[in-house]
Amino acid sequence: MKNKPLLLFVICCAIPLALAYGALKFDWLPAAITNHGEFLKQEVKLTNWQKNNPKQWTIALNYSAECNSACNEQLSALDNLYVALGKNQGKVDMAVMGIVNDKKLPWKMISGQQNLKPASLYLIDHMGLVVLEYPFKTQPQENRLVQKGLLKDLKKLLNYSRSS
Repeated sequence: MKNKPLLLFVICCAIPLALAYGALKFDWLPAAITNHGEFLKQEVKLTNWQKNNPKQWTIALNYSAECNSACNEQLSALDNLYVALGKNQGKVDMAVMGIVNDKKLPWKMISGQQNLKPASLYLIDHMGLVVLEYPFKTQPQENRLVQKGLLKDLKKLLNYSRSS
């Protein structure tokens, strides 16, 4: 009689422990990634970044001669992203890395980087460190989803910087 409550207690403790061990051992838990962009494999720091008088964050398009139509699509997306920022427009710069034939762009022009993908959007911090990459997708709907992910990441980063 006395052993039954003890046995019940041991079973009630052992089952959750075994399930927790199994969840950790066999990766049953989802990954805890909340960002939509991709972290760069190598650290990329832009030289002479401080002379541009940067804001807190910069959205930059890597414009190269290899990507005419894709880069032009992304240029129009920069306009839409800037409008979508709303009240955060004062905290975020827009920039184009590389040489654009149309010099009437309202965005900052900065020197291009050879080791960055053409037509991709990048999120750069105020120190010149390229943090996240948002690759260009050929399907317009997929590309819009990538841009929405960029906005979500940027708004999260702006909220974190405000609270710290």
